[in-house]
Amino acid sequence: MIASRMENPAVTHAELDVERVRRDFPALHQSIESRPLVYLDNAATTQKPRAVIEAVSGLYNAGSGNVRRGLHTLSRRTTEAFEAARVTVQRHLGAARAEEIVFVRGATEGINLISASFLRPRLGPGSEVLVSAMEHHSNIVPWQLVCAEREARLRAIPVNDHGELMLGQLERMLSDRTRLVGITHVSNALGTVNPVREVVAMAHRRGIPVLVDGAQAVPHMAVDVAELDCDFYVMSGHKVYGPSGVGALYAKLDHLDAMAPYQGGGEMIRTVSFGGTTYADPPQRFEAGTPNIEGAIGLAAALDYLAGLGLEAVERHESALLAETAAALACRAGVRLVGTPGRRAGVISFVVEGVHAHDVGTILDQQGVAVRAGHHCAQPVMDRFGVPATVRVSFGLYNTREEIQRLLDALNQVLEILG
Repeated sequence: MIASRMENPAVTHAELDVERVRRDFPALHQSIESRPLVYLDNAATTQKPRAVIEAVSGLYNAGSGNVRRGLHTLSRRTTEAFEAARVTVQRHLGAARAEEIVFVRGATEGINLISASFLRPRLGPGSEVLVSAMEHHSNIVPWQLVCAEREARLRAIPVNDHGELMLGQLERMLSDRTRLVGITHVSNALGTVNPVREVVAMAHRRGIPVLVDGAQAVPHMAVDVAELDCDFYVMSGHKVYGPSGVGALYAKLDHLDAMAPYQGGGEMIRTVSFGGTTYADPPQRFEAGTPNIEGAIGLAAALDYLAGLGLEAVERHESALLAETAAALACRAGVRLVGTPGRRAGVISFVVEGVHAHDVGTILDQQGVAVRAGHHCAQPVMDRFGVPATVRVSFGLYNTREEIQRLLDALNQVLEILG
């Protein structure tokens, strides 16, 4: 049986006024199965603050024009807001120039763009791409597709029993055949925070570029791509309290300058004729067609909101919740944590022995507690730890200690019903 109450926390996080923050998120104030919602599925998608909702609705209410295409006032105004959003993303990620930020549909499209435009010309028979064994499918399948096409090989850097990257193995795997390393900043299935700077330095000593999947990192910590020195960094808007269907790719400008277009269409060209086409400079070269204008503006509002709270305060608050939850789960009979990394962000995964994760998730939902149950688009992680699925608890800046207790109380119900 899971204990009914938790011990007093050793860490306080009063710097973040969570109750005030919660008032900014309308979706949190609803009931599920006649119980107040406890939303612990933030790694899948986050709820949106009023600042984001108002930024998107404000564009519609004021009248929107298409970007970079019209001379009239609505078009100029919309273009200015869209390009200002690019600058916001640039500053949030620590990029040197706004031209290094490409708006995409999300981290997945950013990875596919690099696979198609950067990596494909560099691959050939016998060449290799390295990714970690803890990657989301989005940082596996695009490389598999291009490797199969070019008769190259995708190799997985192993992880240890704690769910941590084995850097010594990576060092041995890097070679003159390696064309790119793809690594998650934070594992969506385990919460592991990878030593990205060390990975980048290790690869760069051999002249190998590195792509970092930051979808699960940007909501939880300050990211500085200049300090990391990565070649590419991708993020998704809906993971960071912004709209879905929008994200950003950071790429060093010399890479973008050398890359061919990813898609063809309007606005990615200089001139078009039936005799040939010349292309725009980055980032427009990689933004064919009308972009997700309202998504970009909403993303900028989300990043401004997050920055306004203070990323250090957010990280301390969430770290305290993670530590308390991990400790509470680890000492419970019948509950086993999957992955125990030394540094974790956002996510805790566990199994209830003898009970399928889907059944756990269903009963928790009946108690008003929203978690994720399944393989989390990370089936190689499940294979590595010998489980078909896990229950994943993932925190956001608006979660509270009281909600942890609601989770533990709901787990009592799971054991009473299924144990």
